[in-house]
Amino acid sequence: MSSKIIEPSFLLQAYSQGLFPMGLEDGEIGWFSPDPRGIFPLDAFHVPHGLKRFLKKSPFDVRINTHFREVMLGCADRDSTWIDDTVLESYCYLHQLGFAHSVETWREDHLVGGLYGVSIGGAFFGESMFSRESNASSVALVTLVEHLNARGFVLLDTQWTTPHLKRFGAQEIPRRDYMDRLEKALGMLVSFK
Repeated sequence: MSSKIIEPSFLLQAYSQGLFPMGLEDGEIGWFSPDPRGIFPLDAFHVPHGLKRFLKKSPFDVRINTHFREVMLGCADRDSTWIDDTVLESYCYLHQLGFAHSVETWREDHLVGGLYGVSIGGAFFGESMFSRESNASSVALVTLVEHLNARGFVLLDTQWTTPHLKRFGAQEIPRRDYMDRLEKALGMLVSFK
């Protein structure tokens, strides 16, 4: 396990400027700021009809910030991943400092899905999610949006959009618009906890 990390102050400053890191195949860290940028409008988040029915059954126990490292490892457990040791240790350290958070779905005592990201001011930067059971990551996403709305967040950054995220109302906006929204969000005094 590598002990190399991205310094927390540097990492938070990068997010504040619209950048985020990804581990590259050559072992280096790449920095990205997509244009257009993917976001969820928190006031227009859409829960697909089938998922609404599924949520009524409440098949999962949803927890926040109880097993952050395990969520990251779940997100990294795929054929190709950008979550290398440096990224893993850097975000686990950010979690210890109170800036990185996980939303987890459990069945009995088994972690079956979840997501993690970073919060600064009124912005939450979604990093990755995983599912070991059907709908496990979707339930975590719905819980995250409810949590952010309850605490007054105004920006949920998805970095890029995917067909899966678009089902929930994810949109692409020009980087200039994203940076305006980011500036507003960073100036807010809200807390993820």
